Amino acid sequence: MRELVYYVAVSLDGYIAGPDGEFDAFLVEGDHMADITERFADTIPTDYAVALGIDQSGGGFDTVLMGANTYGVGLPEAPSPYRHLDQYVFTHRPPEPVDGVTFTDRDPVELVQELKSVDGKDIWLCGGGSLATQLIGEIDRLVLKRQPLLFGDGIPLFSPGTYKPERFQLVDSRNYETGVSFMEYVRA
Repeated sequence: MRELVYYVAVSLDGYIAGPDGEFDAFLVEGDHMADITERFADTIPTDYAVALGIDQSGGGFDTVLMGANTYGVGLPEAPSPYRHLDQYVFTHRPPEPVDGVTFTDRDPVELVQELKSVDGKDIWLCGGGSLATQLIGEIDRLVLKRQPLLFGDGIPLFSPGTYKPERFQLVDSRNYETGVSFMEYVRA
């Protein structure tokens, strides 16, 4: 069965972006990048992968989910950032149509349950924190690229929600000279 995987960079203090969606402080050079291009090549925007000669055909994802703010980061330069994946953007604003992108105001849980019920590769939850909070009960795997940075403020990994502890088990941990750590968890 397909899994919903929340794969995201996060600061030491739990932020996936700055207060205005900034993410330029995250380290994009260093020894951790080889692991990203090897294990998670399909999470690199299509145009960047093509420019860098990265093969995305063998990745573990065939679908990406984004909130409207996460999707908006690449606009207007990249209106279809992950053309190699089925792209779903959750929004309540009527969007202009974009080839390869499905804009939806459906309940995220219902859509994810529907996607999980059909054959395919895993589903990547790209962000943001609000969408992740709505989908917390559907997340099967967390892959956190913990960055050696403190933001002090910003968009949290999960938006404040209802207190309901959910246990995850560490299945992989990798540390890099850059100070970045990959921590992979599965639902216990």
